[in-house]
Amino acid sequence: MYSEKRQLLEFVVARQKELAPIQHLEVPNGGWIQLIRKSIGMSLRQLGARLNISAQSVRDIERREAQGSITLSSLQEAAKALDMKVVYAIVPETDTLQTLIEKRARVLATEIVERAHHNMLLDHTEMADEKKTGAIQERTHRLINEMPRYLWD
Repeated sequence: MYSEKRQLLEFVVARQKELAPIQHLEVPNGGWIQLIRKSIGMSLRQLGARLNISAQSVRDIERREAQGSITLSSLQEAAKALDMKVVYAIVPETDTLQTLIEKRARVLATEIVERAHHNMLLDHTEMADEKKTGAIQERTHRLINEMPRYLWD
């Protein structure tokens, strides 16, 4: 199971690296359909004819895209009518996927070690700060390598 998760993670990371040049690309104000349609000099009526819909329906599609409420299917149909294709991906908001995992593992490791430290205090024993830091680092490393299901709880 571990190697399967690791292979999947490596696959996703590789795909996301390919997307790095366009990762921060913003959607144009009026949306991509409108921008491309206008840039190639195509009217609403002409795009509507390619989609077998009215010019007003094309305007509605462009409005929905600009508002973020267009369906992926409608976006793909409009792109195809423009002799284009939709490239769809989910990429990390910040950092990398690996960094996201490391941050979460560190938070969880800290919670686990702090809980253990609290229990030790109840037993009138205490963990030295260096030992606690080492325990957090070791637990973080283990969580990153094992990636257990509870990592994201």
